[in-house]
Amino acid sequence: MHANLHLKPRARAALFAALTVAAGAALANDKPGAGVTVQPIKSSIAEETFQTLLVMKALEALGYEVKDIKEIEYAAGHVAIANGDATFMAAHWDPLHVDFFEEAGGEDKLVREGVYSSGSIQGYLIDKDTAEAYEITNIEQLKDPEIAKLFDAKGDGKADLGGCTPGWGCEKVIEHHLDAYGLRDTVTHNQGSYSAIIADTIARHEQGEPILYYTWTPYWVSGVLVPGEDVIWLQVPFSSLPGERADVDTALPDGSNYGFQANEQRIIANREWAEANPAAAELFKIMQVSNNDISAQNLAMRDGQDSEAAINKHAEAWIAANRETFERWLEQARAAAE
Repeated sequence: MHANLHLKPRARAALFAALTVAAGAALANDKPGAGVTVQPIKSSIAEETFQTLLVMKALEALGYEVKDIKEIEYAAGHVAIANGDATFMAAHWDPLHVDFFEEAGGEDKLVREGVYSSGSIQGYLIDKDTAEAYEITNIEQLKDPEIAKLFDAKGDGKADLGGCTPGWGCEKVIEHHLDAYGLRDTVTHNQGSYSAIIADTIARHEQGEPILYYTWTPYWVSGVLVPGEDVIWLQVPFSSLPGERADVDTALPDGSNYGFQANEQRIIANREWAEANPAAAELFKIMQVSNNDISAQNLAMRDGQDSEAAINKHAEAWIAANRETFERWLEQARAAAE
C-alpha cells in the first residue's frame, strides 16, 4: 500500500509542496541556463557557423535562450564580448588573435579556458608542378623577379599572392612578411573577400596556371587543393611576426617553418557573464571538435551544402554521431552549476 494515500489533507498538501519544490530543483539542475539569454557572434567566414552551432545547441540543452548568430569581424567582436554586447565567439585563434584579445581588455574582461580545436596550421602554398619545375621550396625565392613573374596573374610582372581578408589578423602577418623577407618589390598581396580570391585561385589552377596563395586548416581549401598532391607548403627563411609575437619561433615540431604559429581555436566569452553562469563556462572549457570534423563539414559546404538548413543538419548529425561525448559535456556543465 502507498502510505501517503492515507495522509490527512494538511499533510498531503505539505507532501505535494515538498515534491513540487524537489521537482523544481531537479529542473533547475537540468536546465541551469533557464531564463538567461546568450548572444553568439562569428566572423564573416561562413564555415565558422558549424562549430558555433554546436556550442549553441549545447547551451540550449542546458536551458539557455540562445539568439541567432550576429556577424562581426574579429577585432570588433572581441570588444563586443568584452563590453557585454555579445556573449561568446567559438573561433578565437590563439595566438593569432592575441592582440585583439589584449586590446579588448584581456583576462580582466574575457575568458578563454580550454581548447575547442587544436592543430590549426597556416601558411603559403604554390602549385606542385611549378614548385618542382623551378625547385621552389621557400617563399624567399620570390625575391627573384624571374621566379615571382611565374605567379603574375595581372600582367604587372609581380607575383600575385591570394591573401587575407582585412580584419582577420592574418593580413597583418602577411604584410609583415613582405617586408621581413624582402618581397615588397616582387609580390602583390591581394586582399579582399577571401572566398572570391580563393575561387579565382582554384579556377586558375584548373586552367593549368601557377598559383600562390595563403590558407589555413581546418578549412575546405586543402580538400580541393591537396597539399602534397596538387600544391606544396612553402617554408620561410626565418621566424618573424608582428607586434607582441616579434620573438616567437614559428617552427613546427617536425622542423617545418611556414611563418605562422600553429594555432588553437578557443571559445572566448565575456568574463562577468561566464562567472555568473558556471554551467556555460564549464561547457566552453570542455567542448572539443576535431580539425578533421570541421574540415569535412567545410568541404560539404563548398560542395553545395551551404544553406542555413544544411549546416544545421550537419551540426545535428555531428551531435548524433557523438551523442555520448555531447551528453557527458552537459552532465559536467550541470555539475558545475550545483
